[in-house]
Amino acid sequence: MLRPLRFQVLNQPFFLLPIEGGQFDMGMAKDDPDSWTMEQPVHSVQVPTFYLAQYPVTQALWTVVMGREGQEPFFTGDRRPMERISWDDAHVFLEKLRIAIQQPFRLPCEAEWEFAARGGAFRSDLKYAGSQRLKEVGWYYDNSHSETKPVGCKFPNELGLYDMSGNVREWCEDQWFNNYEDSPKDGSARIDRDEGSPRVHRGGDWLFYSRCCRSAYRDFDDPGYRRNFTGLRLALSLQ
Repeated sequence: MLRPLRFQVLNQPFFLLPIEGGQFDMGMAKDDPDSWTMEQPVHSVQVPTFYLAQYPVTQALWTVVMGREGQEPFFTGDRRPMERISWDDAHVFLEKLRIAIQQPFRLPCEAEWEFAARGGAFRSDLKYAGSQRLKEVGWYYDNSHSETKPVGCKFPNELGLYDMSGNVREWCEDQWFNNYEDSPKDGSARIDRDEGSPRVHRGGDWLFYSRCCRSAYRDFDDPGYRRNFTGLRLALSLQ
């Protein structure tokens, strides 16, 4: 049985949890009242086993990797998720972290992210990551007091992952496509456009309504764009 992985940069530990691979139906059916066309069609995906961080990258971890000069978050606090970072910024961080720890950290692909949010092998039909009631697992417009919150303050999902619904959105490796037509079925990232094409982020955030915090919800931004509701979560493939 795979066990969680513990890493540390200076005085900042962080954990990645094993996500046992499996097959799942990605997306949301068009007859669901919450569904958008960008979440269709529902399609079967086989996701390999991988690791995913227990929390979004915190400001404390970001600082020990990147230093105190550079991109500043809108809401400050060591245990708050790092935000106001672009997809490009995330890759600079990943490269520095890979050098510091000698591990091939990366962003999750979109299928991995949704598979994990839905509970992986313990998957269910829950609307949000770990509950049918968003206020139990996430910070969003109705309960965030218009700010991010320290990670891990709500309940986790079935895999022990926190803040998958709400708080901050999380960059994925994939480029943006308007729907799932011709998307990969093997759990890999969809990357077949020009390098500067928009990139996917998932999970909803503190600023938006509950519909945007569903496990099936997806959205995008240009890779150089920074928002105070977008961060990242670390992934790692099996060696």
